[in-house]
Amino acid sequence: MELSESQKHGLIFGGAIIIAGLVLATVVFPFWNLIREDVFEEVEILSNKDGVCYVATQDNVPKTIENCNAQVGDTVTIKFGRDLAWAEIVTP
Repeated sequence: MELSESQKHGLIFGGAIIIAGLVLATVVFPFWNLIREDVFEEVEILSNKDGVCYVATQDNVPKTIENCNAQVGDTVTIKFGRDLAWAEIVTP
C-alpha cells in the first residue's frame, strides 16, 4: 500500500508532535516530580476539631490529619509526602 504525499506529511507532523510531547514531559515536567518522598516526623498535636488534627512540621507546611483521635498536646509520629498538606499518624 502506497501512501500519498499528504498522508506522509501527516505522519511526519504527527510523529514530530509525539516526540515534542515526550521531550516536554521528561525535561520540563518529569513524572518523578509526582512521586513524593515519604517523611516521618514526631510532632505535637496543636488542635483537634471534630476528629481533624492540625500539626506543624519542619517543612513549614501545616499538616491536616483526618480521623484523628489524639488530644491537644499529644506527641505522635506522622508520615507525609514532602511539601504536601496532609499526613497520617503511624506507630513508630
